[in-house]
Amino acid sequence: MNVAQVTAEILKREGTENLFAYPLNPLTESAAAAGIRPIIVRQERIGLHMADAVSRMSSGEKVGVFCQQSGPGTENSFGGVAQAWSEGVPLIVMPGGYPRSTAWVKPGFSALLNFQHVTKSAEMITTPEQIVPALRRAYTQARNGRPGPCLIEVPADMWNVDVPGTLDYVPTQRFRSAPDPALVDKAAAALIAAQRPLIYVGQGVHYAKAWPELLKMVELLEAPVTTSLEGKSAFPENHPLSLGSGGVSMPRAVFQHVQDADVVFGVGASFTATGFGIQFPTRNKVFIHNTIEAGDINKNIPTAHPLVGDSKLTLAMLYDALHERLKGRPRGLTPAVVARIREQNAPWYQQWRPYLTSDDAPLSPYRVIADLMQAADVANTIITHDAGSPRDELSPFWKPVTPLSYIGWGKTTQLGYGLGLAMGAKIAHPDRLCVNVWGDAAIGMTGMDFETCVRDRIPILSILFNNHAMAMEIRNMPVSTERYHSTDISGNYADWARALGGYSERVTRADQILHALRNGIEATKNGQPALLEFITTRTKIYSTFQAGYQGKAS
Repeated sequence: MNVAQVTAEILKREGTENLFAYPLNPLTESAAAAGIRPIIVRQERIGLHMADAVSRMSSGEKVGVFCQQSGPGTENSFGGVAQAWSEGVPLIVMPGGYPRSTAWVKPGFSALLNFQHVTKSAEMITTPEQIVPALRRAYTQARNGRPGPCLIEVPADMWNVDVPGTLDYVPTQRFRSAPDPALVDKAAAALIAAQRPLIYVGQGVHYAKAWPELLKMVELLEAPVTTSLEGKSAFPENHPLSLGSGGVSMPRAVFQHVQDADVVFGVGASFTATGFGIQFPTRNKVFIHNTIEAGDINKNIPTAHPLVGDSKLTLAMLYDALHERLKGRPRGLTPAVVARIREQNAPWYQQWRPYLTSDDAPLSPYRVIADLMQAADVANTIITHDAGSPRDELSPFWKPVTPLSYIGWGKTTQLGYGLGLAMGAKIAHPDRLCVNVWGDAAIGMTGMDFETCVRDRIPILSILFNNHAMAMEIRNMPVSTERYHSTDISGNYADWARALGGYSERVTRADQILHALRNGIEATKNGQPALLEFITTRTKIYSTFQAGYQGKAS
């Protein structure tokens, strides 16, 4: 077996069913011969985003794989790898490389050199014997600790070289560690003594599959719960103790509880400072911090109780410590906690109700979101936003009730990320409705891969908000807009999607929204990807409470 064949066999043993790719890379053919389906995208970023979603949808048990051409293919891939790096998503990236004799000759683009800052590991193989241990290292690194992308560059003259001996490869494992029991006990004491505890849930709960342990601990402690965008759907938002999620925009109860909490327990969270997440004040607050990555401790917030380890193990240990101190019985705090949440969120929701029920034209995006909640089976829907307005409009009002049903992101915010995530989610869960919500700027970045949905039979539902403008930017670009119309963009995307072979409708009236959504969902059930274009208002308003962002709650 040569290097390409050995690589394909190892991918198969690691559970790879689909190889996301853009030609030419010899691994594509070897993978197909081994029974792995190659999915060829229209641009490299989308292939990486699809692999990203495959990893997320399995909590990292399956690691998405992408391969691409040397030179321009590798150059075009940088954004997708960087996004996975910032979000902590495990990937295996296998770019082709230049032949060994010219690998270091300028101006050739070296993946080994240029991707080191956005990967957990990056290496080039130069002998056939290196491929097996390199893949073993890559899978182990990608899956364990803080997940992330790992890259192996294979020079063009290496793929067809025979690998000596017989293949000896056992799939790699995920290994878990637990925090110090003494620290867990101190954290339990702090939570019980707190007057206003707050549970903040990050995506580490998804990767640990710690959803039952989280629910059990929350109901014993009787504490309110919010999540990061990445952690959204780790806790059911129809639960009485749910505040909703926090990002740039959030329900009022999230903001108020963040301000008022005296003890904050972050579980599976990095607490990374970002303009696209909750900005935690630290004065007069005690932080309990569970993370798999020791480097997160004291990185952005002062940590009184560090609990470094797997979230599932940590929550089980914490539950036992709380159970012992509370004699196994909740203290009867739930009614008061729930009443406070309702006291804050009920008037907030009424404030937003006119936007969620608006009959105006151009359309309110919030009306579209509200109608989608009616049309979709939320428990069996996987949805993701895109950068900018779709994220800040969708996240406070979409209420997931099952784990891994909302793909949230935001440590970096590349336009067009959501399409590939929805496509990858559909590959992972063909029986579920998979939706991306984006705007007319994002579709300009990655929209041509809607054709990939048609060609490769990936029937997603794509919700497009079209206001013919970069509406968020108008406020910051008044001269450019007035003189040169710099924020104006245009297109009839429903016609375009139909020309590519998808189902589409263009919706201009509120009374058409629900009917169009049901038609689009039905099209996906029949195996046809659907794009629904909603002509929306340029007026932008968001449920924001934090400083430094242009949107404000009305």
